[in-house]
Amino acid sequence: MKLMNTNWNYPTSVWFGAGRINDLPLACQKTGIKKPLLVTDKGLVKLDIVENTKRILKEAGVDFTVFSDVQGNPTEANVLNGLAHYTKNGHDGVIAFGGGSAIDAAKAIAFMSGQSLSLWDFEDVGDNWTHADINGIVPIVAIPTTAGTGSEVGRASVILDEKSQNKKIIFHPKMLPEVVILDPELTLGLPAHITAWTGVDAMVHAIEAYIAPGYHPMAEGIAIEAIRIIAKYLPVAFTHGSDIEARGQMLVAASMGATAFQKGLGSVHSIAHQLGAIYNKEHGLLNAILLPYALKQNKPAIEEKMAYLSKVLELPTHGTDAIIAYILALRNKLDIPHTLKEIGINDDEAERIGKMAFLDPSTPSNAMPLSADDLEKLFRAALQGDLNTL
Repeated sequence: MKLMNTNWNYPTSVWFGAGRINDLPLACQKTGIKKPLLVTDKGLVKLDIVENTKRILKEAGVDFTVFSDVQGNPTEANVLNGLAHYTKNGHDGVIAFGGGSAIDAAKAIAFMSGQSLSLWDFEDVGDNWTHADINGIVPIVAIPTTAGTGSEVGRASVILDEKSQNKKIIFHPKMLPEVVILDPELTLGLPAHITAWTGVDAMVHAIEAYIAPGYHPMAEGIAIEAIRIIAKYLPVAFTHGSDIEARGQMLVAASMGATAFQKGLGSVHSIAHQLGAIYNKEHGLLNAILLPYALKQNKPAIEEKMAYLSKVLELPTHGTDAIIAYILALRNKLDIPHTLKEIGINDDEAERIGKMAFLDPSTPSNAMPLSADDLEKLFRAALQGDLNTL
């Protein structure tokens, strides 16, 4: 299918197409932002895509500054430093530019810009979100440069609490960006390994949403289509990084995965959140490694859905084992490690990780109920690369 520039609204206003970054000044105008803070990360700020974005804003006469002190797993300090920069320079909105880390930090800055309570007072627990001053939440324009997290269409940010070594979710409906620009040209320079990690991350979002319990046929339909698109286009984007169609399809699929997971996530994220906090490893890589082990553990609850997904992917056999075999083969093609041990993780904190994962917000929506011991067992299997222990 030939890509074309188009706009749609689901769940927010999405402007899709090659070169749409040139519409950024219009997006600021549409959202009422006159002096945006452009939030990105330490790596991206040095690249041409940021310089080109700055040029577009300058030529349109948009007054802005840049904040890039955001690390791979954004911290409370990153958010507070960005907030101080925002306040000092008198901004009235935020442009979130980058991967999931930059977008999460940017959304949190926009959310906190007019709040009197602390960041952790808005952790996604109970009705904490209702305590926010909605008039103190400024507009966000989100521009992803990776096809993975889908944070651009989400109503939450994942922020690391360094004191407790725990990732926490900050949630509010108005954290949803008002305009999203999906421009595949911004992802053309993405290294192959980042393409792989973020691409499988998007697949994990869709798979966990699909198998989460509960009745949400809209989310399930979106999840299944996202998985199909990723299966078709991720290997192409990995091997042929300049393929604009593959890059565009992956951007759309990443947004679809994040749209679907309003239905819920599961044990892959329960474990990955803890490992990201303790070991500071890349979220997409962790998800990519953990996925087949989680599917094996959840097999008793997901066989029927995996049988259908196998047919969608046109696999020669059907069921959970067929999907696991497919994912293992895909990971080999994408040069993704098979074990957590290969990326420098050990079992020193295994019991603690199981207990922390049990308390993670993703655990209640796992495909089947799991205990802290079950989650520790899942972690140990992924650490050693032994599917047979599950």
